[in-house]
Amino acid sequence: MSRYRLYVTPRALQEASNLPGHMRQRIKKAVKALADHPRPAGSKELDWPNVGHELRRLKLDRWRVLYAITEADNAIDVLAVRRRPPYDYGDLEILLRELL
Repeated sequence: MSRYRLYVTPRALQEASNLPGHMRQRIKKAVKALADHPRPAGSKELDWPNVGHELRRLKLDRWRVLYAITEADNAIDVLAVRRRPPYDYGDLEILLRELL
């Protein structure tokens, strides 16, 4: 499997920097690992119509890393790092617009 290029949006970077220290390190390690394994155990494909990307979420305890895989560009875009609950993916459309 080829290595993917990894991009972290400014929003996701800001969200990750506000995490508690131990969680910030776990998230950072998990995000770096996506470059080699974009569909790890604990991740799930999100059913979102007509986006042109494979949308996934990676679950780490109560935190979710939302990311998009673009096979044509061999790239992964990390869109957000959110706590669940209360996060309900309601702003996913906005996150996707920022990706374009």
